[in-house]
Amino acid sequence: QVQLVESGGGLVQPGDSLTLSCTVSGIAFAFYTMGWYRQAPGKQRELVAAITEGDSTNYADSVKGRFIISRDNAKKTVCLQMNSLKPEDTAVYYCSAQRYTWNYWGQGTQVTVSS
Repeated sequence: QVQLVESGGGLVQPGDSLTLSCTVSGIAFAFYTMGWYRQAPGKQRELVAAITEGDSTNYADSVKGRFIISRDNAKKTVCLQMNSLKPEDTAVYYCSAQRYTWNYWGQGTQVTVSS
């Protein structure tokens, strides 16, 4: 059974930092591209950051320079370090694992940035 379990969400103030973690089981983690997506109320789900099996990364323009994605294949974990958070970063953040036609999702974790 494939499981992606996110943690680390919460309520923070603008300018704060937060780190999300996603622990994965049931797949050959090292061979998957791991991603973080987010969905704000009334908006479509969007890619925030992704990291390939070869550790190449890409980021949405809106988070470049503020967010960092990393993976630990031994721990089967992918993290998203979020710095200088803004109110517009408020969303449910989802972890994803993708390889060829296989695509798995976590249940999501809420991040709210508000003063």
